[in-house]
Amino acid sequence: MVNDKDFRLDGKVALVTGASYGIGFAIASAYANMGATIVFNDIKQELVDKGLASYKELGIEAHGYVCDVTNEEAVQAMVAQIEKEVGVIDILVNNAGIIKRIPMLEMTPEQFRQVIDIDLNGPFIVSKAVLPSMIKKGHGKIINICSMMSELGRETVSAYAAAKGGLKMLTRNICAEYGAANIQCNGIGPGYIATPQTAPLRERQPDGSRHPFDEFICSRTPAGRWLEAEELTGPAVFLASDASNAVNGHILYVDGGILAYIGKQP
Repeated sequence: MVNDKDFRLDGKVALVTGASYGIGFAIASAYANMGATIVFNDIKQELVDKGLASYKELGIEAHGYVCDVTNEEAVQAMVAQIEKEVGVIDILVNNAGIIKRIPMLEMTPEQFRQVIDIDLNGPFIVSKAVLPSMIKKGHGKIINICSMMSELGRETVSAYAAAKGGLKMLTRNICAEYGAANIQCNGIGPGYIATPQTAPLRERQPDGSRHPFDEFICSRTPAGRWLEAEELTGPAVFLASDASNAVNGHILYVDGGILAYIGKQP
């Protein structure tokens, strides 16, 4: 029988990468409200400080670290420090990521590699760092922030789609390798979320009209709108909690119905 306690995260330590703002911040804040101790990282001290201030405004005592998720030595050191100062990581959310909207023929190999490095190699490196202690403890949750681009292609996002498609399969492979150790690895595939990163795509044009991409997304989403970061928090809490102990290797798309919808007839 399911009860409220199955969804609680009391006593758990949750590491959410890149959680100074946006989706990561929303997920981490929800975990804190469910009883977890929050740890996060970002690439610069100023971003970590900004995140700490934002958590403090919500009454959340978070722990912030400066770390590049593509640097394995730095990640291993950060995880060791977290285990010493806060505790063993029970929940990992691989949220840190970037996107470069560049047509494939104009994208350099270096730009392509940068996206792959952060969006795919980063989750591999951080997962590899936390898995040994999860195995020793006998339980762990890893949640990868995938994307609809794990399933779909679109102009200008070749590197991002390649990385997120790879992250989907990394998610399934972690499940395959470590499910027997009572570790569940799942993914969340957000739709188009209203965040500071997407704000330029939602700005009104000088003539007062909507941005063409804003119109496109709203017309292709059955919900008819951009989603809010907070709408990812329910699925994120579920996948981090004991309520999802039998869910493994799954990608939960939280997209307002885009993947189920062909669009309106002209």
